[in-house]
Amino acid sequence: MFRKTLITIAGALLLTASAASADEIKPAVVFDMGGKFDKSFNQGVNDGVVKFNKETGIAYREFEVTNETQREQAIRKMAQRGADPVLGVGFAQSPAIEKVAKEFPNTRFAIIDGFVEAPNVQAILFNEHEGSFLVGMLAAMATKTDKVGFVGGMDIPLIRRFACGYEQGVKHVNAKAEVIQNMTGSTPSAWNDPGRGAELTRSQFDRGVDVVYAAAGGTGVGVYQAAKDAGKLAIGVDSNQNYMHPGTMLTSMLKRVDVAAYTTFMEAKNGTWKGGIKVLGLAEDGVGWALDEHNAALITDEMKTAVEAARADIIAGKIKVHDYMADNSCTY
Repeated sequence: MFRKTLITIAGALLLTASAASADEIKPAVVFDMGGKFDKSFNQGVNDGVVKFNKETGIAYREFEVTNETQREQAIRKMAQRGADPVLGVGFAQSPAIEKVAKEFPNTRFAIIDGFVEAPNVQAILFNEHEGSFLVGMLAAMATKTDKVGFVGGMDIPLIRRFACGYEQGVKHVNAKAEVIQNMTGSTPSAWNDPGRGAELTRSQFDRGVDVVYAAAGGTGVGVYQAAKDAGKLAIGVDSNQNYMHPGTMLTSMLKRVDVAAYTTFMEAKNGTWKGGIKVLGLAEDGVGWALDEHNAALITDEMKTAVEAARADIIAGKIKVHDYMADNSCTY
C-alpha cells in the first residue's frame, strides 16, 4: 500500500518552512529492492530525502519495491497522485521511469543510477570506478597477504565497474597483489542476501584474502560480519558504513546518493531543477572514501597521503581510471 510519509520535526524548524513552499512541490521517492533501511544504497537516498524534509518541512510520499513488477506501477501511481518530482532509485527503474515520463510530460522525474534521456527526466550517474580506485589503494596498503577480495551483488556491468576500479587501485600500489572476486547472483535477490555474502567472504578468507570490499547492497551486511568474526578487514560502500564494525571496517567507498536525492528535491523547490544527465565523480565530490573516528586507527598518515595524492591526480587527469562500462573490459 502506498503511504504518505510526513516526518515531524521540532516546532521551531517547522515554522521556518512556509506554507507556500509546501504547496510548490509534492515530491515522492520509490526505493528499490532491499528497502530504505538496507544500510547501503537505498538508505543513503533515504538520508537525503529525510534531510530535505527536516530543512523544509515539506512532506514526501514513498514506496519500497519488494518485487520487480511493482516498479512501473509505483512510479505511475505517484505521478497519478500528483507527485512532482518523482525520484526512482536504482538502474532497474530506468525502463519504468522512461515509460511513465512519456505518459506524464508535465511531471518531473529523476533516476539515480539510470540512463534516461527525456526533457522531464534528470538522470544522476556516478563515477564509481574512481572512488573504488581509492579504496583499492587502501586495501593494497593494508593487506598483509597481498590478497584482497571483492564481493559484488547482482552481476551487472555497473557492479563490474566497482570491481574494475578497485582492482586498478590495488594494482596501482602493488602490481603483484591478487584480487579475488565473486558476485552474489544474477537476480535482484542478490542485493539482499547477507548469508550468501558471508559465505563468499569466508571462502575468500580461506584462500588467503585479508581485506574484502563489498558492493552488494544489503548483502554487504553479511560480508562485514564475516570479516568481524574472522578478524579481517572489510570495506563498505555507498553510505559510510564504518560505524557497523569499528576496528575491522577499513573504510567505505562513498557514493553520495544522499546528496543526489537531497539536491534533486531542493532544486525542484527552488525552481532550478533541470532535466538531463548528471555525472558525479571525484571532481564533483560525488564519490570518495570515509575517514572518521571508527577507522582512524586503521589509516596511517602514509596511506592517507597516498590516497589523497591519487585523488588529485585523477581529478587532474594524470591518472586515468578505466571505466568497465565503456567497453565491458577491465584494463590498467
